[in-house]
Order: sequence, then structure tokens, then C-alpha cells
Amino acid sequence: MSPFTFNTTPSLVFGSGSIARLGEIAAHRLGPRVALVTDVGLVKAGLIASALRALEEAGIAVDVFDAVVADPPEDAVLAAVAKAKAFDARAVIGFGGGSSIDVAKLVALLAAGGEALSDIYGVGVAKGPRLPLLAIPTTAGTGSEVTPISIVTTGAHEKKGVVSPLIIPDIALLDPDLTLGLPPHVTAATGIDAMVHAIEAYTSTSANNNPVSQALAKEALRLLGRNIERAVHQGQDGEARSAMLLGSMLAGQAFANSPVAAVHALAYPIGGHFGIPHGLSNALVLPHVLRFNASACEQSYAELAPYAFPELEGRTTGSAFVEALASLCTKVGLQPRLRDVGIPQEALPMMAEDAMKQTRLLVNNPRPLSLDDARAIYEAAW
Repeated sequence: MSPFTFNTTPSLVFGSGSIARLGEIAAHRLGPRVALVTDVGLVKAGLIASALRALEEAGIAVDVFDAVVADPPEDAVLAAVAKAKAFDARAVIGFGGGSSIDVAKLVALLAAGGEALSDIYGVGVAKGPRLPLLAIPTTAGTGSEVTPISIVTTGAHEKKGVVSPLIIPDIALLDPDLTLGLPPHVTAATGIDAMVHAIEAYTSTSANNNPVSQALAKEALRLLGRNIERAVHQGQDGEARSAMLLGSMLAGQAFANSPVAAVHALAYPIGGHFGIPHGLSNALVLPHVLRFNASACEQSYAELAPYAFPELEGRTTGSAFVEALASLCTKVGLQPRLRDVGIPQEALPMMAEDAMKQTRLLVNNPRPLSLDDARAIYEAAW
């Protein structure tokens, strides 16, 4: 067995209604002054009210930054850092989807030390220290509450990552009740995103691909694949929502240690240039990247198939898994083609060039991918 390293969030709190425990947890672990990072949609929906109430009852002063947007730009990160510093925050809570938690990670890091955001992009560059950090996901998709990754939009369209064990949260509080109000399309897109995390972690060629990540990826796919349709079409089903949130977290633990690959690399330009949500961007290219990879990991796809699709047990091939995933994306209501989300065909060469810049991800792909391959995949997806 090859040596490996496995890092994850050291404390997990899971359960319906667990947001009520936030004040107790924060009082013991976060201190008296907390910066809470979220987005205005969650504020307007009243979702953060229970969190603020729990913190207030525990005597904790809270300053809310609610200007996070999808695919957060550098300016949003820097504004959140400045607000936390002005408040003299002693800890940070990220409350929301992956974007809010990603920004909170960087606030915890940059508000504590003298590093500049522009200096810490890349793998293992950040030095710290950072403030204590608690993550509360409100979507079942990114797994950001257990990952060492924060993605930022730099310039007009390019995305860069800060990747470091330093930004793994100290605590993840997962309350499925916070996901009950997610609209069907968001539930579908984020759920497929989580499934991509599990699939790419399992098949990653990273030297740190390991038995723990592989086991987590399979269990994540079991939970996600068997519950996503129910969560999309019966959004108040607490059992399905719980399974999705737990599956997303397990997939996050898997890919945090066995990194993702070409699906994400080709998804980033879709979001960066056209504002397509990350989960949908992944879904648009998922079957086409997997068909490209199939010759290199047919056996792995066949191994994963019955976890996500029990009807494939005992009679599956890798190609059957790929086609079942393509069908699933349609069943949960996601647009199947790039043209369906307004991406013009003439943009595909530019997107392919941008995708090839994601070397941090492409190096993990089970089949080497060239610029011509990236163009062909986008053409197939168009």
C-alpha cells in the first residue's frame, strides 16, 4: 500500500435542528467576537436568523458580511477581510453555499496575518496563522466545509485556488433542515456537483489517492445517487435531504485528499465566462469527460456504478455508469447542452484554452488531455 496523507475537519456536528447548538459550540471554540460570512439571499430568506439568535443567547458579538456572490471575485474577499479586521473578529463562521464558506476560509486566514491574497494562490503557499473557523453549509454540493480549497475569480473570468490544510475548518455544523428550502434546480446542480467530487476522487491519478478517500467516495455515491431525485422532486423530504448533505460532506472529504480532475477543469471556464452555476457547469461536461476517460478507467467506473445505481448491480460496465449519469442529469431537470444555457459555439476554442490553464486539476485526470481533446469535449457538449 502506498503512503498517503488524509486531512479533514476535526469536528463534525450533524443532525436535524443542530443549528440550535451553534451558541454552545461557538462559546467553547470561537470566542466572544465572530465575523459571519454569508450572502444576502440567505439573509432575506431568514435562514441566518436562527444562527444569530443562538450566538446572541450565548453572549457572542457578531458582525455579518452578506455580500458574497457566486464565483466570488477578489474584491468580495478583500471587503470581507477588511470588515472582519475592523470588527476585531476573533473567529469566523461561513454560512451558506460553497462560495460563502470559501470566502470565510480566506477571511479567517487573511484577517489573522499579514499575507496578501495575491501571494497565496496555489498549493501549499499560505503560511498562516488563521482565526478559528466554523462552516455551516446550506447546500448539499461543494463539501467546502471539509476541504482545504478556496476558489476565487481573478480578473474578469479566470479562477484560481488557494489550497492548503491551513484553511480546513475546525468545525462543520451540518443541519439538513437548512437545505429544505433549496429550489429543485439548485438541489439538482449541487447534488450532481457532489457526485462529480466522488467520481473524480475515486479515479484521480494523484499520488495521494488512497483507500480512505475511495471508501468515502463509494459511500457518498450510494447516498447521493439513491436520494437526489427524491430531494429534487420532494424537497421537504427530510430523510433525502439528510442523505444528500451527508453524501456531499463525504464526497468533500474524499476529493479534499484525492483531488478532482478534468470535469472541474472544463467546468471552470463555463462559470467564469458565462456565469453558469458551478454544479450545472460540471453537469454539462460530466458525461462527455467520462466518455473520454472511459478507456483509462473502465474498471473503476464499473466498480462505482452499483453504489449510485443499484439497478446496475452485477451486470454493469463503465459505459453503463456513464450513460446512467447522463440520464440522471436529465431526470433531475438540468439542461443537457452548452447551447441550452446560452453558450455560443464560437466560444468553445477560447474555453478550451482556458481549461488547459487548470494544470492543478488536469494532472489528476486518468487520461492525459490535450487542447484538441478539450475542444472536442466542448463540441460534444454543445
